[in-house]
Parts: sequence; structure tokens; C-alpha cells
Amino acid sequence: MKMIEKFAFGLFALALTATPTFAQSADWQKQVARIIGSKQTYPRTAQMRGEEGTARVKVYVGAGGKIERAELVAPSGSSTLDKEAIAMPTRAGAVPPPPGGPTAIVVPVTWKLL
Repeated sequence: MKMIEKFAFGLFALALTATPTFAQSADWQKQVARIIGSKQTYPRTAQMRGEEGTARVKVYVGAGGKIERAELVAPSGSSTLDKEAIAMPTRAGAVPPPPGGPTAIVVPVTWKLL
């Protein structure tokens, strides 16, 4: 049985959690989601087990754009996919500096097999 993988980046379904004083622009949020999403892979073990799901990851971005840390805020139902979701922002390393200063953004990451 041949499985084709499809990544569905929740680019437009982003939820932003900014510092109370500053709100980040929608364009910046989309750009950050695209950069992080470009680092997504579908772990082979998850594919073989038929695991799918959506994880939500909170990414902390410093004033200079460096990704400081990431934490899982909603699991996908697969520990393998959850580990991948947390690793993605680290692989991105940095994003454009947030216009309103240091912030956190919640990025949904979806894996679906076809």
C-alpha cells in the first residue's frame, strides 16, 4: 500500500499570543508560520503506523527574531508527531524580528496521510 503524505500548514488558522502591550501584524504571523512550516517532516515511523493529527505549538520569539523555545500546547495524539512539532521551530532558528517586540505565537501543525 502506497501512502502519500500531505502537510497541511495551519497558516491561516494561526492564533497569536502576544505580549499584552503589543500585537503583531497578520503578515508577520503568516511569514513566521511559513518559515516554521518549511521545516516540517513526516516521521517515517508515524507514517508506517498511520498516525495523523494536528499539534499546536507555542513558539517564543525574541526581539531580534531568534526562536527562544517552543512548547506543546495541544497534542496531536501521537508522541512521534508531537516531538516533530516541537523540533520544527528549533530547526528554523530565527524568523523576522517581531514588529512589537518579543512575543509568542501559537502555530498549528497538521499531518495527514492520503
